[in-house]
Amino acid sequence: MSPAARSLLLSAARRQRRRFSTEAPSSTPQQQLLPKGKRWDAVVIGGGHNGLAAAAYLARAGRSVAVLERRGVIGGAAVSESDLVPGFRFSRCSYLLSLLRPALIQELELERHGLKLLPRSPSSFTPCLDGRYLLLGPDAELNHSEISKFSENDAGAYPRYEEKLEKFCKLMDFVIDSPPPEMRHEYHLSMVDRMKDKVDKSVFWSKLLGIVMQQGQKDMVDFFDLLLSPASKILNNWFEGDVLKATLATDAVIGSMAGVHTPGSGYVLLHHVMGETGGQRGVWAYVEGGMGSVSSAISKAALEAGVSQISVHHTSGKVQGVVLADGTEVLTSVVLSNATPYRTFVDLVPANVLPDNFLSAIKTADYSSATTKINVAVDRLPQFSCCKDFNPEGGPEHMGTIHIGSESMEEIDLAYREAANGVSSTRPVIEMTIPSVLDKTISPPGQHVINLFVQYTPYKLSEGSWQDSNVRKSFAERCFSLIDEYAPGFSSSVVGYDMLTPPDLEREFGLTGGNIFHGAMGLDSLFLMRPAKGWSDYRTPVKGLYLCGSGAHPGGGVMGAPGRNAASVVLEDLRTK
Repeated sequence: MSPAARSLLLSAARRQRRRFSTEAPSSTPQQQLLPKGKRWDAVVIGGGHNGLAAAAYLARAGRSVAVLERRGVIGGAAVSESDLVPGFRFSRCSYLLSLLRPALIQELELERHGLKLLPRSPSSFTPCLDGRYLLLGPDAELNHSEISKFSENDAGAYPRYEEKLEKFCKLMDFVIDSPPPEMRHEYHLSMVDRMKDKVDKSVFWSKLLGIVMQQGQKDMVDFFDLLLSPASKILNNWFEGDVLKATLATDAVIGSMAGVHTPGSGYVLLHHVMGETGGQRGVWAYVEGGMGSVSSAISKAALEAGVSQISVHHTSGKVQGVVLADGTEVLTSVVLSNATPYRTFVDLVPANVLPDNFLSAIKTADYSSATTKINVAVDRLPQFSCCKDFNPEGGPEHMGTIHIGSESMEEIDLAYREAANGVSSTRPVIEMTIPSVLDKTISPPGQHVINLFVQYTPYKLSEGSWQDSNVRKSFAERCFSLIDEYAPGFSSSVVGYDMLTPPDLEREFGLTGGNIFHGAMGLDSLFLMRPAKGWSDYRTPVKGLYLCGSGAHPGGGVMGAPGRNAASVVLEDLRTK
């Protein structure tokens, strides 16, 4: 790669430029200065994994790229941070990997750049207060044996359920990896380019129709039923056992302010099984060194600095560059924003630049969140009452996602309804993972890192505030006490913890409303409707400004598809200039 094509590694936080790192910043950062007067082919706002992916693809195509990041650590929500509890390294926000596109892993050679996945088997454990438990994973025989403890009928139905979802995933692969075929009239294009644009869109629909025809009519009816239905309806049609249905239902509500009876939650159920690890569909893995290792692997083609405003020429409506917090202007005619749509268009783009109807759609989009992440350091593994064996070094129950407070869909629904009324759930729905059972690099010997992904916690409480330390402490202890019911003594094992409520996620990581997906994943906010009707192809009403984060198609998760797809659109536009 030529010097002009290399990405400059920059990081800026609070007007201080820091040494590039996927770890928390040191107290004595090494400064790096932006070259004065340099004009970049493209500038990416936000050093999250999608922004880094976009930068990497642009740099691979020979374009000079600068990546601007407000925090002192790159990776966005895919970060590893070590200074929160001494001796422990937390994947502070995202904590599992499956959705990262196989094409991206291969094209950017992420394994050669240090990405090491640690597949989990079993992948799921649901303890019950009555002494039973359910283990699930990639082993079909294990699944049949475990589900049979609750229902022989469900044990027979489960492989057919997985097969059906896998068919739907194959349909979605093409959609996920393709920019949406937006049909705006691009008057600035030449007649030849407009004809080519129409041909490209026709090719998309033709390919999609071919894939649909391969599915068959019944499968497509089932597919649309899944997209439109509540998760509870889908799961009730397939299964009879409460524990199995509740375990699967958590995938339909995780990260969203929605319940199991919310129409369209069936799609979110599918969204979380669309990924793969090592070619195995639906398998989630830990990342050695934490999720910051994902960003580190991608970052070979990207860099970071801090941003306060996008500079737009008011007469031409074109991007001119980016203005940093200290007033420095970074010159470019192409900006890709990895920030949320709200942050991009309401906070960064100057007033009176955007069409009223577009800005209204962005402002009124659903950014609600009910998610809290608690990163916990413990001095021993939790031992679950329902398991007869004592496993201080880790047993099957410790390998995968541990579902706490999810013994029935009714439990999940009750927790959701409380939050809908502004009250954090009395009995929260908790997804617990213990990556240090497989990853020995993130905790001291004999001690462990535990991730608690907790729902439901409304952004704004009807009584009290998340800024109140007593409110925060009380909720954390409520979660620990609930775990105590299943694993006695858990609370006493806690060495320290870091807690991120929805307002914390917004303030620290720029996630509007604390929404981890950059906006709700409802059917009215997907594909041609994401982030707004008429602007789904990563382009925006400001010429030269593109969206490349999870607020664009195909949505949230550590996927890389928005960044990869956006880069392809930018490169296409640069070729037709």
